[in-house]
Amino acid sequence: MRAVQTVKEIREALKPVRSSGQVIGLVPTMGALHAGHEKLIQTARKECGVVVVSIFVNPLQFGPKEDYARYPRPLEADLEVCRRNGVDLVFAPSADEMYPLPQLAFTEVTRVSEGLCGAFRPGHFRGVATVVLKLFNIVQPDRAYFGEKDMQQLAVIRRMVADLNVPVEIVPVATVREADGLAVSSRNQYLDAEQRRIAPVVFRALREAERLIRAGEKDVAKVRQSAMQILNEAPVRAEYFEVVNPEDMQPVAAVTGSVRIAAAVWVGTTRLIDNVLV
Repeated sequence: MRAVQTVKEIREALKPVRSSGQVIGLVPTMGALHAGHEKLIQTARKECGVVVVSIFVNPLQFGPKEDYARYPRPLEADLEVCRRNGVDLVFAPSADEMYPLPQLAFTEVTRVSEGLCGAFRPGHFRGVATVVLKLFNIVQPDRAYFGEKDMQQLAVIRRMVADLNVPVEIVPVATVREADGLAVSSRNQYLDAEQRRIAPVVFRALREAERLIRAGEKDVAKVRQSAMQILNEAPVRAEYFEVVNPEDMQPVAAVTGSVRIAAAVWVGTTRLIDNVLV
């Protein structure tokens, strides 16, 4: 495995790979790699000749009161995870390498990015779309792998690729969960022991909503009320709990086809997101 820090290095490293016709898979990450990232890497490893993992904590997607400064950056541990999972190249640039000039050009996917997390984190998905498009231009992968836990991010990137004719296949990978249902996340390490005990209530609420819909309930208001009752019984604060169209992330009033049930919940000072597809 080789780790590089500059755009020039990663492009040079991939030149012979591209000439040989091997399929290049990219797993974009912000580091602090966990079992969810490992699943992305393992999926890419099975499907691609060369696997590239990017590790970059992107300042553009953090708001002024968010956790950019304290976001974990355990690079050596991350490199070991990559080695263990058969990664070929790690691209770990600095902020100055990715943004050598004040950024004046941005990528924005309207509508898909406006509700759910986008309503509470203004500018977040513009930052996500911008850095992902930069990574696509730098690495020029054939396939890129994203987790379904961040399903609004996945929807934004899918639409960006479709609308801008970016020649990359977006591959979704199912959410990895702990034994009690909690979605694996870099932010779970912020939870203390009591908060960690409480946190699976998010998944329980999602599962209750899923159960009702599978049982035939089509009224979203009733589904949401039952799920919120579970959340309200725990010492957590729901930021949102919505049933949305899986393509454009817009809320639906009635279930007439496939839907995503999505939640963002504060457990103490930690914001957890999760979702299920029904």
